[in-house]
Amino acid sequence: MARVVRFHQHGGPEVLHIEDVEVPPPGAGEVQIRVKALGLNRAEAMLRAGTYIETPSLPSGLGLEAAGVVEAVGEGVIGFAPGDAVSIVPPQSMVRWPAYGELVTFPESLVVRHPASLGWEAAAAVWMPYLTAYGALIDIAKLGRGDFVVVTAASSSVGLAAIQIANRVGAIPIAVTRTSAKASALRDAGAAHVVATAEVDLATRLGEITGPAGARVVLDPIGGPIFEPLTAAMSQGGILIEYGGLSPAPTPFPLFAVLSKTLTLRGYLVHEITGDPVRLAAAKAFILDGLAAGEFSPVIAKTFAFDEIVEAHRFLESNEQFGKIVVTV
Repeated sequence: MARVVRFHQHGGPEVLHIEDVEVPPPGAGEVQIRVKALGLNRAEAMLRAGTYIETPSLPSGLGLEAAGVVEAVGEGVIGFAPGDAVSIVPPQSMVRWPAYGELVTFPESLVVRHPASLGWEAAAAVWMPYLTAYGALIDIAKLGRGDFVVVTAASSSVGLAAIQIANRVGAIPIAVTRTSAKASALRDAGAAHVVATAEVDLATRLGEITGPAGARVVLDPIGGPIFEPLTAAMSQGGILIEYGGLSPAPTPFPLFAVLSKTLTLRGYLVHEITGDPVRLAAAKAFILDGLAAGEFSPVIAKTFAFDEIVEAHRFLESNEQFGKIVVTV
């Protein structure tokens, strides 16, 4: 028996409950992990609320990130042994492979030895943000030295990872946030420029920063009205990568900007990387190298205890956080 987080109906954070369930031993090719810390993601709040791309049967577990110690391994597992310190690459389905629990089981292919320099909280905050940002910026956009890259929702864990990745390859990260309240922290996190959308005209300010060349890459999880000023500030042949839909407002199609600049508007899910062994191996190597070099460092916004999972989800939805919310087990 182990304690896990489940919900029996869709709704707000209050529908989450900690329950005792029987956890079967790992099957062939599986690794069972005694969890030390969990990382929280918007996708989990969306699954809980019934608005995610995956529709669970109820009751359902949830969770995409965790770190801990290998408890047991299934038949055929050769890369891990009980006692190993590991973290989890986000699975294709958190309904099939939920991470919110004291004892969780994952395929061996999604388990990673994390650098000894990382504590449990940091290890639980690595893979979703850095894989998401890597897949968009490096794998798809081929971000390189001198490129301007606009990062919206910049104070999120993915936004902060994107800033660090941009700096590692010599690009110029422009952080977009709602107000200037987090501007100093974003600059400290590596942003070359910070634009507060509630205080300045976004397209005008981006144009002042990038000059006639414009921004070649935009990374956005918001959508909605922001699409038009973002594309107005992009370069000829630029690419806008959309990895979310946080705005409740309709997203206009910026027809004339797309036509005149031959822009690419690209939908993206991290599953593109995690579901492809070759691309995932390249991503892991890039991220682990950045961690080893000290150029990547997960930013922890706040830590909650496992019994505070409801409060942690309330904070997740407050939009007050700067970086990753972590739950210790």
